[in-house]
Amino acid sequence: MPIILDGQKLTPEAVMEVAVERKEVLLCDMASDRVKRCREMVEELVAAGHIVYGVNTGFGKFSDVPISPQNTSKLQMNLIRSHACAVGPPLPEETVRGIMLLRANALAKGYSGIRPETLQLLIDCLNRCVHPVVPAQGSLGASGDLAPLSHLALVLAGEGEAYYQGERLPGAKALARAGLQPIALQAKEGLALINGTQVMTSIGTLTYIKAQRLVKIADVIASLTLESLHGIPEAFSEEVHLARPYPEQIGVARNLRALLQGSRLTTRQGEIRVQDAYSLRCLPQVHGATRQVLAYVREKLAIEINSATDNPLLFLEGGQVVSGGNFHGQPIAFAMDFLKIGMSELANISERRTERLVNPALSGGLPSFLSHEPGLASGLMITQYVSASLVSENKVLAHPASVDSIPSSANQEDHVSMGTTAARHAAQIVSNVSKVLAIELICAAEAAEFVGVDGLAPATRVLHEKLRSLVRPVVYDRSLSEDIEITAAALLSGEWLEAVESVAGSLY
Repeated sequence: MPIILDGQKLTPEAVMEVAVERKEVLLCDMASDRVKRCREMVEELVAAGHIVYGVNTGFGKFSDVPISPQNTSKLQMNLIRSHACAVGPPLPEETVRGIMLLRANALAKGYSGIRPETLQLLIDCLNRCVHPVVPAQGSLGASGDLAPLSHLALVLAGEGEAYYQGERLPGAKALARAGLQPIALQAKEGLALINGTQVMTSIGTLTYIKAQRLVKIADVIASLTLESLHGIPEAFSEEVHLARPYPEQIGVARNLRALLQGSRLTTRQGEIRVQDAYSLRCLPQVHGATRQVLAYVREKLAIEINSATDNPLLFLEGGQVVSGGNFHGQPIAFAMDFLKIGMSELANISERRTERLVNPALSGGLPSFLSHEPGLASGLMITQYVSASLVSENKVLAHPASVDSIPSSANQEDHVSMGTTAARHAAQIVSNVSKVLAIELICAAEAAEFVGVDGLAPATRVLHEKLRSLVRPVVYDRSLSEDIEITAAALLSGEWLEAVESVAGSLY
């Protein structure tokens, strides 16, 4: 079934379906009608000679400069060309698809004054996989993501560059190969295409979905680690967590009980030790707190992806044109900075569990660094170094971008969000977290083979088997870079999680 855009009901999961799975997108009839009527309002205002920001005035500090009717189209193209100065590597294809979808959904709300044919071209480009080349850096996150979104708008006008069927082509050529024609931007349309938060929100939404997958699989990986270290699951008993009734903490404890059901490797209090270290015993408290962060992030993204975020906005019911500030990315900037902190902690506690697996002083009798020939072979010693490096990098990236602001446009735009920077850093942190968890999983699987895979719980045994389908045991020293990368990719895909849930039941 295609995704129907009406500006109201898009979900983060639907964004992922379009961005990654290339699901078809259609505009609903009611939204199309509203877009048409809003465009008619723009044309009436222009014909009547009313002064409207961005329609017949300059932009930013130039907002008091009037533009003659014969130059309104030139104004829009000048806007796009001048603002298309983003730098850095191109954003990934899935991110660009998310941007296109979110911009189309915002325009579908019918507050922006764009022509229906311009909106339809944007949707057609998405459906036919014409993906503008959008450099990653250059947005302040207020007045929207102006610079990167301008690169998207250029392609609709037959300029700029786009990827089509694996080739990087001039925009006009990419459109032609897809059987599409460029449009000539008319009054308000350039501004409507670039004045919004869709770059930070696309990055943020896709990062959130990946983070959700990682927090769930982190419970499974931690359970395997706990078994390999003969941990004590009594710390996860329901009574303990009802005494501190955070729903997320209770949910993680329930996950752990289900995942460890049937294990013959776990122990009871006093059998080997009275209590486990915090990185095992406090799993519900720490993993649960990260879930609290994700709940907050989802709430903000769900609002933002269905919001009109350009300026000015046109209101059909009252016939008003209002200059506001919905383009300001502060809500998403805060959400992304919060996501950075929550996911960094998921990696921090994972690295500590990895250390317990490889350190002979902490592992309860496992071979040093899980080496089959300690001394002659280093085993998994350096994987913990890599994990430590990644969590340290995360600590730098987790510094909040949203606390910074640099005035722009001659101080007319004197406070900005830096939300796109926050989102880009959040994406890098989540990528790093996937590798930290991959390292813990590789070490936990190796440790499980020393203590006896037959004793694993059915759920954790599934994860062990999935890993072994990609990564062979480290009996002899070898480079593990590729093993870590492919394991991280598998964790991000969510496929292994589905296999575990088929045994343990749906996880919280």
